[in-house]
Amino acid sequence: QVQLVESGGGLVQPGGSLTLSCAASGSIGSIYGMGWYRQAAGKQRELVAMTTSGGNTNYADSVKGRFTISRDNAKNTVYLQMNSLKPEDTAVYYCNANILERFGVRPYGYWGQGTPVTVSP
Repeated sequence: QVQLVESGGGLVQPGGSLTLSCAASGSIGSIYGMGWYRQAAGKQRELVAMTTSGGNTNYADSVKGRFTISRDNAKNTVYLQMNSLKPEDTAVYYCNANILERFGVRPYGYWGQGTPVTVSP
């Protein structure tokens, strides 16, 4: 079994910063793409940022220049540094990782439980 555990969400004022972390654990063979998604109330889940195992990154236009995704392959952990936060960034943030389990035959997409981020005065 594989688990993704997120941390770092919370309440922050507009213009503030937060760093989210997501650690993968369990029977892991290889981790491929890792990313962050978010879902605001009443809206569909959307991609925020993703990174490949080789370090390539991709960002939603709405967060470019403000958010930075990074990963520590030795720790099986992905981070999301969020700066200049806006009220419209308020959402539940979910970690996603494409993981091949040890002795598995193909990779599978796993999700974390979500961590809420609220940007409010």
